[in-house]
Amino acid sequence: MRVLLVEDERPMALVLRNGLVRHGMVVDDVASLSEAEAALHNDIYDVVVLDRRLPDGDGLSLVKLLRAKGDVVPVLVLTAKGDLIDRIAGLNSGADDYLGKPFAFEELLARLRAILRRPVHLQPDIVNLGRMSFDFAHREAHVEGVHLRMPRRELLVLEALMRRMGRMVLRETLMEAVFGMNDEIESNALDTHISRVRRKLADAQAGITISGIRGVGYLLRETA
Repeated sequence: MRVLLVEDERPMALVLRNGLVRHGMVVDDVASLSEAEAALHNDIYDVVVLDRRLPDGDGLSLVKLLRAKGDVVPVLVLTAKGDLIDRIAGLNSGADDYLGKPFAFEELLARLRAILRRPVHLQPDIVNLGRMSFDFAHREAHVEGVHLRMPRRELLVLEALMRRMGRMVLRETLMEAVFGMNDEIESNALDTHISRVRRKLADAQAGITISGIRGVGYLLRETA
């Protein structure tokens, strides 16, 4: 899950970002409407967590702009305005959910998961390839019923490849799926993760091959 967090209160942004990352999400955080518009123009997100009171305007204006352009990215609005009339305004603007401050992080997480369970595309929750099954809802891989243990970023690599199995996945696409724009990334970080995923798939005899074209991307498919 790739999240755009739009929050200008830096202590709050840091707490939210760290919490979401701990739950396996890739998070980009920005502090204004203009930065959010630029991020949404340049990248694809699964969900936007949007503070309503921002330095350069009301967060709902971003929601209205997105919906006017036909962009259906889910948006969860955070606000200190918790009155019924404000919640109605937020939902009427095109937001998918509305959460008043203060809130428990567990509730935010549950609401995000609920939003992302809503049907946006027709890809099934579990996909099989070779002897492996990948559960997108829980981000888990199993080889003939045995759990394949991987760190978060290796699972993000595997998930991105499984979503496009049988097709070349560009390096840029994989980088966006695995790293946030604020992450410090070494030049060979992606290749290191790919190498580790390859080794674990081979050790588990998953019947899956990851091949690559240097500098271009990677392809995941069933072993011939």
